[in-house]
Amino acid sequence: MAIDQEENCGPMKLIFNYNNVFYSFFYDDLTGCIHRSREFALNYVYSGEMVLDNGTEKIHVRKGECVFIPRDHHIVMHKKTCEGERYCGIFLMFTRTFLREMYGKLSLNKLKGKHEKLEPGVIKLPKTVELASLFASMTPYLDPDVKPKDNFMELKLQEGLMALLAIDERFVPTMFDFNEPWKIDILSFMEENYMCELSIEEIAHYTGRSLATFKRDFRKISDLTPEKWLIKKRLQRGYELLQGGARKVVEVADEVGFRSASHFSTAFKKEYGIAPTAVIRE
Repeated sequence: MAIDQEENCGPMKLIFNYNNVFYSFFYDDLTGCIHRSREFALNYVYSGEMVLDNGTEKIHVRKGECVFIPRDHHIVMHKKTCEGERYCGIFLMFTRTFLREMYGKLSLNKLKGKHEKLEPGVIKLPKTVELASLFASMTPYLDPDVKPKDNFMELKLQEGLMALLAIDERFVPTMFDFNEPWKIDILSFMEENYMCELSIEEIAHYTGRSLATFKRDFRKISDLTPEKWLIKKRLQRGYELLQGGARKVVEVADEVGFRSASHFSTAFKKEYGIAPTAVIRE
């Protein structure tokens, strides 16, 4: 069992990881946390409310509801109190290793070619007996003092997968596609996502590369390291926002992807020779 921390998700929280089954406890409303799972996942709201924002729509997930989150899907999660109850949730993550094992065990090759894949994006799932039974059996472990065995959580992952397949057989071609991802254009991806809180390792993964291959390919398109490119790009955008004159430095720093206003100010002064506040006064 491990206690995990999520980026940009505020201080008052606990996240317990039991063999890729996560129990989340959020004690305060949050401004939002950036989430990008490398794997397919189920997210069940035990209490409170979760609002998922993909940039074009907001999906409200309330007590007793569950959503399917695709692999590599970028969303912002807002985990909130609702009707006086803090947010508590259960998150099941289906790794590629787990899915490969289940593909053979369940003989899913017979179903894989029968259906088209599901449309990309978050799916709010219907309430089914299978899902209700699954999460009812898992709620005792919302007590951090009650710790399940890893092999029991493995069975819960299998049960979660079977509950999805019972809802729609199109989950088979969607989740059991083991082809390696195509390499996508590095600069296009970074131009689109430079303000997101992503590590270089994560960017490499999302562009379909190992870290070593990503760094080698990046050298072909820029004299800067990926880290320096990101900082420079964020500072350029920050300068543009500050020139508008109606934004606070702390707001701009957060918007362009810096973890703190002081870090932003230090990097800004090093890049431009002036403090961010001087640009506002121009």
